[in-house]
Amino acid sequence: MLLEFRCSNFKSIKEEIRFSMIAGKDDTSEELLKVYNNFRVLRSAVIYGANGSGKSNFINALLFMCNLVQTSISYQPGQKIPQAAHKLSEKENPSTFDIQFIRNNVRYAYGFSIEGGVITDEYLYYFPNGRQVKIFERDRMNIQPGNRYKSSFDVSIKDVLKENRLFLSCAANYSNVRELEEAFLFFTTDIVIYNPSMNNWTEYSIRLMQDNPSIKEEFLQMLNALDTGIQDVKLKVEKVKFTDLKRDLQLPDNLMGLIPEQEGNRIEAKVIYDKFEIDLLNEESSGIKRLFEIICPMIDILNTGKVLICDELEASLHEAVIYKIVQLFQNYKKDIFAQLIFSTHDTSLLNRELFRRDQVWFTQLNKDRATDLYSLVEIKDVRKSENLAKGYVSGKYGAIPMLNHVFFQKAGKDGEE
Repeated sequence: MLLEFRCSNFKSIKEEIRFSMIAGKDDTSEELLKVYNNFRVLRSAVIYGANGSGKSNFINALLFMCNLVQTSISYQPGQKIPQAAHKLSEKENPSTFDIQFIRNNVRYAYGFSIEGGVITDEYLYYFPNGRQVKIFERDRMNIQPGNRYKSSFDVSIKDVLKENRLFLSCAANYSNVRELEEAFLFFTTDIVIYNPSMNNWTEYSIRLMQDNPSIKEEFLQMLNALDTGIQDVKLKVEKVKFTDLKRDLQLPDNLMGLIPEQEGNRIEAKVIYDKFEIDLLNEESSGIKRLFEIICPMIDILNTGKVLICDELEASLHEAVIYKIVQLFQNYKKDIFAQLIFSTHDTSLLNRELFRRDQVWFTQLNKDRATDLYSLVEIKDVRKSENLAKGYVSGKYGAIPMLNHVFFQKAGKDGEE
């Protein structure tokens, strides 16, 4: 589970922002929280803000951190890490990324800084029995192991380490330190970041249902709970050679020779309603296609206790569907703890029956055009009975577009007869 994420000097984020999934003092809906040692942890959180205020950049910062942990070991000598610093930041200011999470019931803290396209510092701690233990600290190319790990990092790791590679990435692949591997696996398997404009999980979902009847059954149960009217699905994914498709493609003879001698996947998906069936890929609505794309991965995330982070989850989905998805994460099997963090513009979800105050976050640009991130808990005089959607739209919490009233007044006068 994710506990906390902090970053600075990344895209619209200039000064450090802090996002937390640790519950505040509010005692509302305590049954939805997960107790871990002295922490009470939230199952979901939502982020609101005007276009361009930094919602996506917050999610992109998490994505950047995960991707660098996974891929930095392949960086070539001299290759610079893309820093994406804030436009008004001083050149010598580093970009920083820090995260705390729990994996297999153990808490970890990890972070690094980038300056001039190289790693300037890095650290990894864990907390067995609640006490902080240093696994390693890094200053440029100097690695300082914790007392328990003095002999754990041999020469082979130092040979692989470069100024543009994270030590966590190198050591997870070239050492047998279990704690290092566990921390690395959090970034590669436990945290899933989804952007509807970049990801398409439709084929993956269809393949999952074809190979696992229990996932298909759970998928149909969810579709039923969402009142889609879908009775069943017929699915087929098979390998075919492109050259075998010549007759189906009906291409001119002069183009036939351009078809590569490769294999691809042919997908067939039929959606069965009460009195008719529809081809998923060519005839269905964008909303149903989105459900096919995201629900199976969600089933996997819910059943394995992962963290799902979505940018604008509401794209092509009805507000009632989003409401039920949030409820699903908040009320799923109590022995498995999955988390959902998403950005949205849908104010109908700003509901005290759905979210506690510490689950609601906002992004807003300050005078430097830099992102501020803050929780509803940090805003004074928010009553427990308050209509949150009304308060947000009225501007009480900030994080809404600052409209040019002079322009709109002029436009109104120009339109008068």
